[in-house]
Amino acid sequence: MDIATILGLAAAFGLVMFGIVSGGAGIGIFVNVPSLANVVGGTTGAVLVSYPLSQVFGAISVAKKAFLHKAPDPQVLVSVLSDLANKARREGILALEAAIDDAPDEFMRLGVQLSVDGQEPAAIEAILTTEIESLRERHRRGAELFTTAGALAPALGLIGTLIGLVAMLVNMSDPDSIGPSMAVALLTTFYGATMANLIFNPVAGKLRTRSKEEVLFRELMLEGVLAITAGDNPRVVEQKLNAFLAPGARVAEEGR
Repeated sequence: MDIATILGLAAAFGLVMFGIVSGGAGIGIFVNVPSLANVVGGTTGAVLVSYPLSQVFGAISVAKKAFLHKAPDPQVLVSVLSDLANKARREGILALEAAIDDAPDEFMRLGVQLSVDGQEPAAIEAILTTEIESLRERHRRGAELFTTAGALAPALGLIGTLIGLVAMLVNMSDPDSIGPSMAVALLTTFYGATMANLIFNPVAGKLRTRSKEEVLFRELMLEGVLAITAGDNPRVVEQKLNAFLAPGARVAEEGR
């Protein structure tokens, strides 16, 4: 579970609630089912118009990465690939077949399997690069959908506000109805702005960050598999892979 996402949402909504309570208004007056239905239902409908249903469900699946994603330890990836390079250099590439199931990542297992199967480096690179691009595209579509929802929610809130204002103007002869109608009109804008800026846009940003991180790790594994296939020295393999990491996160030879 991504603690930063959970803490961020808790802090954001908690501070909003604190602002409501500290302002002397009860939380109850900020709950209006018709306004909420207008924003949630309208945003959902507009998203469904904008994207195919399969892509909407796909984006929901991708969105789990904002809450449940656990990134692999890059130092573990470097160490495992360096050990595989050492084993392949000493015992031959076919000796890696027994170690495939122990690889910590499915993408790495695919790459090592292709190498053991005797695929040419160019073919391995083409297959794994296609996998990376496919991953990048899935994440891009997911982030784009949430960005679209973040743009639509305030607009739907504005539509709800206009509906409330029309209802208020129609009943101007009844002073008692003006206040409640105005409150409903403003609540739809509040809901739209809250959903966009506390949920949709932050989730889209987190997905873009996760995508860049996962692509980087897969490119690291691709480089490692190609180096192993080429029979590079394990120390050279480790140096190549360390180049993907920040200086403070690099694996030291003596630490392995």
